[in-house]
Amino acid sequence: MANYAMALEYQNCIDCRACEVACKDENEVMLGADKQRIWVGIVEGGETLADVFLNFYPSQCNHCVDAPCVTVCPTGASHFVEGGIVKVDYDMCIICKGCMEACPYDARFVDETRHAVDKCTFCDGRIQEYGTTACSATCPTKVRTFGDLEDPNSDLVKLLENREFFVLKEDEGTMPKLFYLVPQDKEYAKRTLGDVKTHKWSEFKAKYQQATDEQKSQWKKA
Repeated sequence: MANYAMALEYQNCIDCRACEVACKDENEVMLGADKQRIWVGIVEGGETLADVFLNFYPSQCNHCVDAPCVTVCPTGASHFVEGGIVKVDYDMCIICKGCMEACPYDARFVDETRHAVDKCTFCDGRIQEYGTTACSATCPTKVRTFGDLEDPNSDLVKLLENREFFVLKEDEGTMPKLFYLVPQDKEYAKRTLGDVKTHKWSEFKAKYQQATDEQKSQWKKA
């Protein structure tokens, strides 16, 4: 059974926002700059002209293995489906916003047209036909690599096995499934990442596999 995740070559991001447009079009996301299933954050730093840098960090729901939004939901509207994707049942959502408060990644918003909280679904409606998400397919610089963590031959797993990466807000213990690839320019990476903790897939694989296996009993039919 698949376990979907995404790796991000964030240094390739040019902030064109094509991913945001593709997401809205594919998923009929409510219009509005503050109504986004995916977005691009900006981090800049450096104290001298020689050290100045600017990184774009594409982000979205991390589809955490240990998702606090699912745990806190009083109605079961927030739930896991096959592939480890976190979704919202709009008919069950009472817009209590508990999931919005619990999410460390600010990945949820209220969609007034659906009368419910909305979020990224990894384009689960198109995965079987196209094998990837709209944002990944649209990106002109190939920032996103979407795939199955349980398929050793997937481009995603091959990337993770050959590159170091980090996850956002690791201390929250959510086991997020967005993996940010460390820039291959080691000097640049050292200068811009600071004390960010990086990893190799060999360190993460067993922990993620065990947690996912325990979670699968909660997966509902997509």
